[in-house]
Amino acid sequence: MAIPITVLDCDLLLYGRGHRTLDRFKLDDVTDEYLLSMYGFPRQFIYYLVELLGASLSRPTQRSRAISPETQILAALGFYTSGSFQTRMGDAIGISQASMSRCVANVTEALVERASQFIHFPADEQSMQALKDEFYGLAGMPGVLGVVDCLHVAIKAPNAEDLSYVNRKGLHSLNCLIVCDVRGALMTVETNWPGSLQDHAVLQQSSLNTLFKAGMPKDSWLLGDSSFSLCTWLMTPLHIPETPAEYRYNMAHSATHNVVEKTFRTLCSRFRCLDGSKGALQYSPEKSSHIILACCVLHNISLEHGMDIWSSPTAGPTEQPPEEEFEHMESLDLEADRVRHELMLAHFS
Repeated sequence: MAIPITVLDCDLLLYGRGHRTLDRFKLDDVTDEYLLSMYGFPRQFIYYLVELLGASLSRPTQRSRAISPETQILAALGFYTSGSFQTRMGDAIGISQASMSRCVANVTEALVERASQFIHFPADEQSMQALKDEFYGLAGMPGVLGVVDCLHVAIKAPNAEDLSYVNRKGLHSLNCLIVCDVRGALMTVETNWPGSLQDHAVLQQSSLNTLFKAGMPKDSWLLGDSSFSLCTWLMTPLHIPETPAEYRYNMAHSATHNVVEKTFRTLCSRFRCLDGSKGALQYSPEKSSHIILACCVLHNISLEHGMDIWSSPTAGPTEQPPEEEFEHMESLDLEADRVRHELMLAHFS
């Protein structure tokens, strides 16, 4: 009978009867420095999340006592930013490790439900032109709507389709396709791809590929590195530049594409559950995918609230995940070759 009692206790704590909650922890009782060190975010940001997610996290049932939305959010932020269900994290807010896990699941799903509200590609001409202007001002690369790359996040070996999640380094992972703007805001995030898929294969099967093939404004494209295939809407660097124009094109491409690399470093620095330093995400691929997406949503929300995304809010060095090796993808698209050549002649000669 011990196991059913334990399970019920978790449910009692999380969902409760009516609107009675267990408020073991009060934001007003601690300092801003404590919140930043323990949960990675300032007080007002946490209050905003409570307002945003509160309705989804308050689920009255016929059981007694419930953990408040505020406490659930703190539990989830503690996990996202530390990467572990440490006993001290649960003790700080007065809940068990099992309840911590359930809180993370609840908050993750609430954030995923709102992903399209905070992560979206601009559709109107004025917004697209603003993106081009911002990227051009960065390194002189014209027509850029965003920079694209893939990030591997380690997960535990799943029960099924085990080999499909093994990447080139022999580790189980999800290969996440991400597009960001010049500020590091995420415009497209696909976190569900198995780690065995190479970057160009992920892009080829993605909804992003479908969106751009359906038609984008003339002289508009994304920038991708050499792990992707050149196409009319995706400009990649030249493998062996020979002319001054080709060298200048590659330099501008590299300086512009660096935005997404800095964004990845920021994500893994702020959300330590993604960087592998505490081990792989101990969830199924589907749940791990949702956790990654939830962190991406929080990244964009923090940017909207004026938080500095180019530095980690926590002190101390951060171990970054190693770069994934890839083969240079040769261009097989003659039209794409022509577009890139004309771009170099017009802007880098």
